[in-house]
Amino acid sequence: MAQSLLPARCLRCCRALLRAPPTPSRGPWGSRGSSSSSSSSSSPPGGGGGSAPLPLWQRLAVVAVAGGAAAGAWLHLRARREQERRRRRVRELRALALGQGDFELVDHTGQPRRKADFLGQWVLLYFGFTHCPDVCPDELEKLSRAVELLEGDAALPRLQPLFITVDPERDDVAAVARYVRDFHPRLLGLTGSPEQVRAAGGAYRVYARAGPKDEDGDYIVDHTVVIYLLGPDGLFLDYYGRSKTPAQIADSVRRHMQTYEPLPD
Repeated sequence: MAQSLLPARCLRCCRALLRAPPTPSRGPWGSRGSSSSSSSSSSPPGGGGGSAPLPLWQRLAVVAVAGGAAAGAWLHLRARREQERRRRRVRELRALALGQGDFELVDHTGQPRRKADFLGQWVLLYFGFTHCPDVCPDELEKLSRAVELLEGDAALPRLQPLFITVDPERDDVAAVARYVRDFHPRLLGLTGSPEQVRAAGGAYRVYARAGPKDEDGDYIVDHTVVIYLLGPDGLFLDYYGRSKTPAQIADSVRRHMQTYEPLPD
């Protein structure tokens, strides 16, 4: 890789230097043991004639310097490419506008919560509703298990599990508090007014639509079934559908944590 950055002419010179045979040792006036006639015909120091090839160690030094310069150029180029990759990632994430907006909700203890409260934390977020018969419980069990798997690695930062209802008409603070008790002990449930809940879901492009009511007034909410991963900067980093297992989610989150770098402003 380093040689590919050197000019072809430089490479030819380096190879020629390495192939040149070492020269015999010479006295101050020519070859040792020569006759007086040949000595008189020899050029004194500083005289004309072709210059002797460089010693082997000097030739090796030239090659080492050239190789070091090429390696330095390659490292500089790699750093520039990595910087450009990060800039491109910032542009892509901001262009998505996914989860960019703030939200104002209430947690299951009655405390007001905003998105800014979770900055600096890793978050696994799921949108659902407490009357969901099977999908939401399955997904929250999966989310909880993934968090437990990551908690076993003390070298990783803490991951906050988060649940936001898409059914604010039935899911008040008390209903959400009862619901989250069945899952991870640190699962935080959020609810709010219909307008607040719609705004939170809209920030993550969550589809939610209540179905027709039955004779008992009960209904099902059709909604997006996705677990979102948010980084400490609050930006969406990844998502996991129903086909993902807890182990697969945990492995993905671990990779994101281990390779995470704060985004530049």
